[in-house]
Order: sequence, then C-alpha cells, then structure tokens
Amino acid sequence: MPKINGNEIRPGNILEHNGGLWAAVKVDHVKPGKGGAFAQVEMKNLRNGSKLNERFRSADKVERVRLEQRDQQFLFETDGMLTFMDSETYDQIALPAELLGDRRPFLQDGMTVHIEYYGEEALNVSLPQKVTCRIVETEPVVKGQTAANSFKPALLENGVRVMVPPFVGQDEEIVVNTETMEYAERA
Repeated sequence: MPKINGNEIRPGNILEHNGGLWAAVKVDHVKPGKGGAFAQVEMKNLRNGSKLNERFRSADKVERVRLEQRDQQFLFETDGMLTFMDSETYDQIALPAELLGDRRPFLQDGMTVHIEYYGEEALNVSLPQKVTCRIVETEPVVKGQTAANSFKPALLENGVRVMVPPFVGQDEEIVVNTETMEYAERA
C-alpha cells in the first residue's frame, strides 16, 4: 500500500491509522503564525462508524488504502441482513442493513449497487445516485402558489417523506437523489 504525506490527504481518501480503516471526511490545511503547517483531518471509522479528529504534519507518513469496488445485485432481506449477488461470479453475500443507514428504504429488488471491499471484508454499500419512486400521498395543487419557490411534503411508496414542487401530484413517479434524499426531477 502506498504511503502519502500528511499534507496530501484529501476528503474521500481511505487511510489505515492506529490499526483501523478510516475515511477522510473533512480536511482543513492550517498554517498557524507560529510553528509548522498541518492538516486537520476529520475521519470516520469504516468498521464501527466512530469519528476522530487528527492532525498530520507534512512530514508524517500515512498508509493510503485502495478499496476494490464490485457491482452486485440486491436479492432479498431476511432478519436485518441484506443478500447481494455478484453479477459475474454469482457468489452471494449477506450484509447488515445498518450499512445503508437512512438510505435503506431506497434499496429496491434487483437494484445494482457498488460494494467496496478491503480484501474479502465488505465495508460500504453505495446506492445509485438517483432512484425512481412513486408518490402515494401529497397535498393537492393550490392555484397561485407558484409565485414563490415553494415546496410541499410528499410521502413516497417506501415510507420516506420528501419535499416536492407544487406541480407534482399523487401517484406520479419522481426521481430522488439518494445522497441528499431530496427531489431531483419528474420521472
């Protein structure tokens, strides 16, 4: 694994630090008036989700880890475990539903997701950036409400509430951004 200097750490980098695997969430480069410059790095543990703030000087060497990404298809869920199948080897893997967190309702049957592996250990599941959902409940359109940029609440078929523009009605399909969990466009 390549070693990088402390000042080369960028958000999104995966680092091996203190015997754990950490994702750099936020990086601030600080140059104090006295002393040498350093990078203030906010990191998240990929195994247990804990957070850590660490300072790295430019002379510090850090182990950078590359995770292997594999596309896998979602099959089913049983007892809080999600089962995925590798589309090339047809191997199946069961992962805890907590890996997806609050994005879990957007996982649909047969959906292809990216799973990041460190060796044979699955660390992260990434959904497609945009998912199509159907609105099951929303308020009717009120005339004259389009003058200001206003949004109204809507309940999706998967139980998630999102804010939608006033022109979107019940039983319509919309595209939702899974990263921000917001309305993107009509389907």
